[in-house]
Amino acid sequence: MSVAFIFPGQGSQHPNMLHELPKHPEVDRTIKEASYVLGRDALELDTKDALLSTVAVQLALLISGVALARVLRYEDAAPDIVAGHSIGSFSAAVVSGALDFVDAVSLVELRGKLMEQSYPKDYGMGVIVGLDEMRVSILTEQVNSVNDPVYIANINTYDQITIAGRLSAIEKVFALASSMGAHKTKILNVSVPSHCELLSGVSKEIASKLAAISLNNPNTLFVGNCRARVLRNAEDICKDLSDGVANTVRWHDSATLMYERGVRLFIELGPGETLTNMAKKEFKDARCISALNSGIESSCILIKREREK
Repeated sequence: MSVAFIFPGQGSQHPNMLHELPKHPEVDRTIKEASYVLGRDALELDTKDALLSTVAVQLALLISGVALARVLRYEDAAPDIVAGHSIGSFSAAVVSGALDFVDAVSLVELRGKLMEQSYPKDYGMGVIVGLDEMRVSILTEQVNSVNDPVYIANINTYDQITIAGRLSAIEKVFALASSMGAHKTKILNVSVPSHCELLSGVSKEIASKLAAISLNNPNTLFVGNCRARVLRNAEDICKDLSDGVANTVRWHDSATLMYERGVRLFIELGPGETLTNMAKKEFKDARCISALNSGIESSCILIKREREK
């Protein structure tokens, strides 16, 4: 059996999330490296006011995920495979050995700024629970127009789909979804219409930045966001990181792929339990935990037990 490290995306953040990381030399090292690149104290990113910025949120999630993974590796508890949801894919790329953390910090800072500037108001994301991808796709195609764009953004589980676009269009899709039997619809606390063609310009600028950075072939299996496949070389990972912001996150397919490859222990590295709860719902015979909530010691014990099976 094998172990997966999974890294959450935007929406899982909360105030003081960086200050709640365990006291450990690897956490201190990660904070120090990020602060050097940013030219300011990275611990200032997790205040309530700071987290109103997409830039701060994405940086805080990157730092949190990498710091926790480094702690576990230090304790001889490494993963067999890694994957991240949206911005979490940058943490996964670092942990896989494909992307240097210093480069990831500058990339994520740029990504956040570009996204924040792209659609300053009237756009966002919403989630529909209770309908599958095919049904939601029909609804978005019915509503989508030049003036009221809306697209599928994330496929989180088979019946939890996130959509992105103009808020007025999202509300129209919600009304149709409710009439078709959706259990829940909710506007998310995200001000950018991520993971759809509205951010194709942002994707191109990230690709240009990545072209100037040297990536490596991963030393740990890396699962991409866009195709939900294991990516084994630097070129494919580079493309997935740049394309991801303007393409659907196929998280359900990514998690299923890891399960089919023998993963029976999913460990979420970051705040909250969003991905943990998704995995628990999908894979009844797998163990799914949050490293922060379960604790580093318990996470290490579970990883080492899984190795012995």
